[in-house]
Amino acid sequence: MCLGIPGRVVQIIEGYNRQLALVDVSGEQRKVNIGLLQDDPVQAGEWVIIHMGLAVERTDEAGARRALAGLELMGRGEQS
Repeated sequence: MCLGIPGRVVQIIEGYNRQLALVDVSGEQRKVNIGLLQDDPVQAGEWVIIHMGLAVERTDEAGARRALAGLELMGRGEQS
């Protein structure tokens, strides 16, 4: 199982054969490799799931919310 974090593509960074994007992850912008999703090029405004700096799949806003909710639940740990 891998842990994926959702983010929204802000822009495709020039150069790098369109394989690098600036992605907003919970208000913080990060450079993310989008090369795995090159069959149908990623556009600004799309949501992606990120694992270890790579966009591994596309999602929509509802999917991004579900992923964030799951990450939040995992972060709570076991309640005593």
